[in-house]
Amino acid sequence: MKTRKEVIEYCLNLENTYEDYPFNDKNWTLMRHKENNKVFAWIFKKEDHIWINLKCEPDWLDFYRQNYSSIVPAFHFNKDHWNSIILDGTIPEGIIYDLIGRSYHLTKQKYKAR
Repeated sequence: MKTRKEVIEYCLNLENTYEDYPFNDKNWTLMRHKENNKVFAWIFKKEDHIWINLKCEPDWLDFYRQNYSSIVPAFHFNKDHWNSIILDGTIPEGIIYDLIGRSYHLTKQKYKAR
């Protein structure tokens, strides 16, 4: 996975999602949940690569940062909850899919039991 289109297509295959371009800067693509409008992936181009900001469990942030040089504290985001994934071909696709899924589940609306 290296292109914006590939990331968007993967995210759109997750249940009840849509892409959004809410800023004047068309470099930013946001992937949102339909039921709560929360963003689970922020996709943008920086330094000739596509980057994705993804939410991650605080206990796992450092694990990914230490094991993959292309996973760094999130660009323009809270570094205690988000990582940036640089799509430079060095991160196995399975890891990218897992991180997108984690962010998707962490931002999904929680339903209260009745």
